[in-house]
Amino acid sequence: MFKSTRKIVISGVMAAMLITLGLLPQGFIPTIFGVSLTPMHVPVIIGAVLEGPVVGFVLGLIFGAFSFLQAAIAPRGPGDVLFTNPVVSILPRLFIGPVAWAVYELLRRIKEPLAMAAAGVAGSLTNTILVLGVIGLLHLLPWTLIGGLALTNGPVEAAVAAVLTLAVVAAVKHIETGRRGSTV
Repeated sequence: MFKSTRKIVISGVMAAMLITLGLLPQGFIPTIFGVSLTPMHVPVIIGAVLEGPVVGFVLGLIFGAFSFLQAAIAPRGPGDVLFTNPVVSILPRLFIGPVAWAVYELLRRIKEPLAMAAAGVAGSLTNTILVLGVIGLLHLLPWTLIGGLALTNGPVEAAVAAVLTLAVVAAVKHIETGRRGSTV
């Protein structure tokens, strides 16, 4: 699974970031709607873009496990009870990395910075759509409320993921982003 030192290091660093975010209040930010905003999908996306879909899958599993544990042990809002179901908290998170990697691979030959940002958006939207979709399919919340959550949480998380994925992956890959005089 992890055949190179670089893959192991990147996976370890991203896993450490996930664990740190999972333990800090900033990992799950409660909203007035009862379902937390989270930046925890970003290390999953970055790991997948840098090292492939298997690394993204494993990091998604770590994210999902923290989501499940946080909801069960230390809920921060009324919506956290929904995430005590592993089908809601873990299963959708397994797809974040592979989708982000696929989008990156599809677009990187066109323009790599665009591919990085698009991978961030795609990974984030995968998280939002699959988690909320599972909640809806299991009839845990009404679809009208789910739509509102998607429109409030989704764009913010996607924008954050796009910017951070572009910045971190470009820095790691030493790619010029088109700005004059410096590289990211």
